[in-house]
Amino acid sequence: MTPEEYGRHDALGLAKLVRDKEVTALELVELAIAKIEALNPTLNAVVHKMYEQARARAKAVSGGPFAGVPFLVKDMDGFVAGEPCTAGSRARRGFVPDHDSEIVARFKKAGLVITGKTNAPEAGLLAVTEPELFGPTKNPWNPEHTPGGSSGGSAAAVAARLVPMAHGGDGGGSIRIPASACGLFGLKPTRGRNPVGPDAGEGWSGLVSIHALTRSVRDCAALLDAVSGPEEGAPYVAPPASGPFAAEVGKPPGALRIAFHSGSLFGRNTHPDCVAAVTDAAKLAAELGHVVTETAPVFAKEELVRAYLVVVAAGMASFVAETERLLGRKVRSHELEPSSWFLCQVGRALSALDLEQARAATCRAGRAFATFFHQHDLFLTPTLAYPPVKIGELALKAGERFGLALLRALPARPLLNAALSALAANALEKTPNTMLFNQTGQPAMSVPLYWNAANLPIGVQFVGRFGDEATLLRLGAQLEAARPWSARLPAVV
Repeated sequence: MTPEEYGRHDALGLAKLVRDKEVTALELVELAIAKIEALNPTLNAVVHKMYEQARARAKAVSGGPFAGVPFLVKDMDGFVAGEPCTAGSRARRGFVPDHDSEIVARFKKAGLVITGKTNAPEAGLLAVTEPELFGPTKNPWNPEHTPGGSSGGSAAAVAARLVPMAHGGDGGGSIRIPASACGLFGLKPTRGRNPVGPDAGEGWSGLVSIHALTRSVRDCAALLDAVSGPEEGAPYVAPPASGPFAAEVGKPPGALRIAFHSGSLFGRNTHPDCVAAVTDAAKLAAELGHVVTETAPVFAKEELVRAYLVVVAAGMASFVAETERLLGRKVRSHELEPSSWFLCQVGRALSALDLEQARAATCRAGRAFATFFHQHDLFLTPTLAYPPVKIGELALKAGERFGLALLRALPARPLLNAALSALAANALEKTPNTMLFNQTGQPAMSVPLYWNAANLPIGVQFVGRFGDEATLLRLGAQLEAARPWSARLPAVV
């Protein structure tokens, strides 16, 4: 098999070749390694290589729907036994877990061959992948631009055909955002669909869902079949599916009632390219026989933005506390990036009441959206409000760094609140449309249907009812058949 042939197959396609003995798992691993070695110096997508482990596993792998397929795991959202897990943070350098997370164990049981770990922003906080520990990951469509975050390393690797799919986690858009930026299919499953344990009951008060970045809808569905389901000791689980998710791919979706909105949900503005992408997707859906209406649910924007930030800040404080527990020592401020340390201080300053009120606000949003979906089957928005930004565009400016440094010394709550609001206004303006559905727990997918004049991907987001990945997968497969995207290649491939 040539590298070009390897890059043309999705994960299920490669697995079939292994089953049919047209190629061996070891040959696939060697192709993946060659691709990583050739392109990673440009992309900086893979930050930890597991070549010898992958070769050994490839020689022994048997069984599972993806037996023999090379795979990459994000350097957070799950432990791989015996391999470092930094979560993009200097504070966790040297930490090596002694066990697999449940999601990783299920990846392995599915036959996937883990070949390395991918780059992520510190603690998964940002929508760009530019950690100070490892440096920025570049977008294969244009290396001057970000692949998004926090699963940016995984997205860049899949888009550049290093592997056919890779692990990702989504606490505020971290699968959908990089899927949009890299021209991939990215599904955030329903809250509780995939396991997050055994080291946590939930991530960010239930905002985090774990799955993968894929090039094809069928890979996404088959992987969901392989890894979803109840986890021993979990605090809750998603409603059971009516049947295999893979069976939904190719099944007629019927005439769906699709509401669409091109405005910014948590921000102020939407770039014309992103408006055009939604308009184009709505037109395509109508041509496919769906009933498309321009409307949007009513929700308490300011309340939910604050609720999101409270949960993230509390999550960052918890990340630092957990790091201290794992390492058996205190984390020092210089071991964290300025914005991470600032959020940790905010999280420490918050009260139990602040967090409980944030959780109550998200629950109210979930109820309100359930009512909206009585009249609509799906909700369509831009995934991002702007095309992928350039590397460094969202980095802290010198004045912002100075201000956060002052707050290290004077962490007064009123000052922290003011700085948090200012930081949020900048951070959420480019990526305002995904966080809401982490709060409501609904499944949502980013679909690559549109590229702008600069040949950068502009994804669109479809949101389904709680527990209803099936409708999303049916529509995703229909859109993929109507406008195939997998043969479209980025500049770095």
